[in-house]
Amino acid sequence: MSGRGDNYDPKQVAVLSEEAVEEMVADALAAFEAAGSVAELKAARAAHTGEKSPLALANREIGALPPQARKETGRRIGQARGRVNQALAARQEVVSAAELDQRLVAEAVDVTLPMDLHPAGAIHPITGLIDLMSDVFVAMGWEIAEGPEVEAEWLNFDALNIHADHPARGTTDTLFVDPIENHQLLRTHTSPVQIRSLLDRPLPVYVVCPGKVYRADEFDATHVPVFHQIEGLCVDKGITMANLKGTLDHLATSMFGDIRTRLRPNYFPFTEPSAEMDLECFVCHGESVGNPERPCRTCRSEGWIEWGGCGVVNPRVLAAAGVDPDVYSGFAFGMGIERTLMFRNNAADMRDMVEGDIRFSRSLKGEAR
Repeated sequence: MSGRGDNYDPKQVAVLSEEAVEEMVADALAAFEAAGSVAELKAARAAHTGEKSPLALANREIGALPPQARKETGRRIGQARGRVNQALAARQEVVSAAELDQRLVAEAVDVTLPMDLHPAGAIHPITGLIDLMSDVFVAMGWEIAEGPEVEAEWLNFDALNIHADHPARGTTDTLFVDPIENHQLLRTHTSPVQIRSLLDRPLPVYVVCPGKVYRADEFDATHVPVFHQIEGLCVDKGITMANLKGTLDHLATSMFGDIRTRLRPNYFPFTEPSAEMDLECFVCHGESVGNPERPCRTCRSEGWIEWGGCGVVNPRVLAAAGVDPDVYSGFAFGMGIERTLMFRNNAADMRDMVEGDIRFSRSLKGEAR
C-alpha cells in the first residue's frame, strides 16, 4: 500500500482512475452473470467482493492520495462497491430461485399415487407352518380339531393310559392350575383333543390337532415352556402300522422334499406298538457316520434326527373313549412345530421364534407367507 503524503506518484495510484474502477465493476458483474449455481456465485463473490478483490485492494490505496483527491476517489470506489453488492444480491435471488425450482422438479412426489403408510408385517413362522402342515392333511380328507388349553387331568393323562404314578404327572413336568384338587392343568400335549374327537365324532375319525402346549421346561436354545405340537389320529377298521408309515412319509416329503425316513421302536403309554419317526440328517445325509474326519453337530454323527413319536393306538385308549378295540384300530402321531421349523430352516436357537422380531419371520423360507 502506498504511504500517506502530499507528494504521490500518479502511476502508483493509477489503479484508482475512473476507467480502472469501471473495469473492475464490469468484471465483477460479468462474473456474477456467468455464475449458474450458488456454489459458482459464492466463488465469484469471494473473487470480487472479498478482502483480496480488486476493489478492496483499490480502496486501500486511497490513503496514498493527497487530501484534495481522497474525497472524490473514495466516493467513486464506494459507489463501485455498492453497485457490485447490489448486483450480487440480485443475482443471488435469481440463482437461488432457479436452484430451488430444479430441486422441486427433481424431488417432486406424486401425492395422488397410492402408498402404504405402514410397513408390511409378516405371518409368524409358527402360524405359517401350522397352516402348511394342516393343509397337507386337509388335502387328504382329514379334519382339523381343536380343544381347550386348560384341560381336565383325566383327558390329558388317564384317558391316554398314563397312570397316576407316571413321572410326567408330577409338578416338575406339568403346570397345574390352582387349586390342584380341581384336577385341571395346562395341557402338556394336544393328545386330549384326540380323546375329545373320539367322544364327539362318529367313526371313522381322521383328525389332525395343531395347538399350543405347556411344559415346566427351562427357557434355552432348544427348550421353551410354551411351544406347539401337531398330532394326528386315525381310527377306522383295518388300520395298520403300514398306514401310519405311508402317512408320515407323505408328511415328511411335503415338509422336507425328497428325504429318507425310518421308524425306530420306542414306548409310549397311549400307543402299542410305538415308534420314533427319524429323518435322515439334512446336513450330512449320513456321511458323518463312522467318519471322525467329518463330524456332524446336527445329528451327532448318527446320520438320523428324531422328529416325533407315533404308533398304533393302544386298545385301552380306544376303550376309554367308548370305541370297541375288537372292531376298530388306529394310529396316532405327534410332531413339534418348532422342531419342524428348525429342521426346515436349519435354525439353531428356538428363542428367536418367540422374540417377535419381524426380521426373523421374513428370513425364514416359506413360513411367513
